[in-house]
Amino acid sequence: MADQDEPMSLDELAAEGDELDAQGDETLARIADIEAERDEFRDKWMRALADAENTRKRADRDRREAENYGGSKLARDLLPVYDNLRRALKSTADAEKAVNASLLEGVELTMRELISVFKKHGIDPITPEVGDKFDPNLHQAMFEAPLPGTKAGEIIDVSTEGFLLHDRLLRPAQVGVSSTQAS
Repeated sequence: MADQDEPMSLDELAAEGDELDAQGDETLARIADIEAERDEFRDKWMRALADAENTRKRADRDRREAENYGGSKLARDLLPVYDNLRRALKSTADAEKAVNASLLEGVELTMRELISVFKKHGIDPITPEVGDKFDPNLHQAMFEAPLPGTKAGEIIDVSTEGFLLHDRLLRPAQVGVSSTQAS
C-alpha cells in the first residue's frame, strides 16, 4: 500500500496515459462499429417494412382485381344468352304478342333479371347508335360500306351490343361503318 501512496514518475504517468488513450481509442472504435451495425440493422428493418407494405398493397390490388374481374369468363359466356333473349323479344310480331303474351312476359322478366344481375356485377352494355362515331376501343367493325349522306367512320348499322366489365372491354359492339369519302 505504501507503493500506491508514492508519487509516480513522469515516465510512469505518461505510460499510464498512453494506456488510457489506447483504451479510449479501442472504445471509440467499438462505438463506431456498434453504430455502423445499428445503422445497417435500421436500414434492413426499413427495407423489410417497405417490402411488407408493398406486398400488402399488391395483395390488396390483386384481391380487388380478382373480385372485379374474376367472373369475366362466366360473364362472357352469358352474353349469348342475353343476345338470344333480345332477338326473341325483337322478332315477335304484333299479331303473335297477343297469342303468346304470357310467354313473352316470361322472356321479358328473364331479360330484366339478367340485366339486373349484369348491373349488380358491373357489366354495362355498350349501345352505339346509328350516326355515332366509330371507336375502335369499344366497337368492332363487321363491315364497311359507302352510304350516301354519311361521313367516313360513322356507324351505319349495329349488329350486337358490346359490354364492359367495370372498365374493361368484355365484348366490343359489332357495327357496320360508313366508308363514304367527303366530297
